[in-house]
Amino acid sequence: MKVLLINGSPHAHGCTFTALSVVADELQRNGVETEIIHVGHKDIRGCIGCYKCRELGHCIFDKDMVNKVAKKFEQADGLIIGSPVYYAGPNGTLISFLNRLFFSVSFEKRFKVGAAVVSARRMGTTATLDTLNKYFLHGEMPVAASRYWNAVHGNSPEEVMKDEEGFTDNACAGSQHGFSYLNQSKQEYIRAIANGTLNYYSAEHEQMDIKVDGNHATLTGRSRVNAAVFGGGRHTWRLQLYFQLSRYNGHWLFTNAQASTY
Repeated sequence: MKVLLINGSPHAHGCTFTALSVVADELQRNGVETEIIHVGHKDIRGCIGCYKCRELGHCIFDKDMVNKVAKKFEQADGLIIGSPVYYAGPNGTLISFLNRLFFSVSFEKRFKVGAAVVSARRMGTTATLDTLNKYFLHGEMPVAASRYWNAVHGNSPEEVMKDEEGFTDNACAGSQHGFSYLNQSKQEYIRAIANGTLNYYSAEHEQMDIKVDGNHATLTGRSRVNAAVFGGGRHTWRLQLYFQLSRYNGHWLFTNAQASTY
């Protein structure tokens, strides 16, 4: 399981990075791989509405990092976007990056989890969060929520680290809770099906690969699954399932399962 974290601040190790790092550390402690990508200091042009991405499958402008990050986004299970607050909104470079990233990609985003973390000296955090969350909502991505808004306050990394409420209740607690389903126990998975959170209707299998090594084996399958999840509508997803199995007393038992889109 992997989550990408986008640092939309022009400062490589500033307040936004500090907030993202705390979230990343907690995700790693829960077994989720993370990668922080710094985009806020790059020269990234905005979308010009040429629609060439509909023909090419990627943005026509290939000299910046949008298409490179898009490939990582496709393989990731979640995306966290971090931004400072500028005039009650996200950093302009980050907006140019996100507009092209979300508009140009053709892969399925519905099963990926999204979250936003913002940093401000004082005001404008909720307006900034609202703008960033709209990218997830448009992509029908489940949005990680918390007991309060995912925001930290401070004018330096040192001041941000003193924002105990921001870290414990908002930026960290919210994102960690929202991404906890990435490591779901068997009982939690069955409970989600029983209570209607996960609803599966049909599957069209496209590929299956089995590898056996003594008493251990892996099974990787790709299917087009028709389902309704997290209260959303019914859709068809390209779902990849990766299983680990072990043989006990002559019987193969499933020991781990991972789901992602492809």
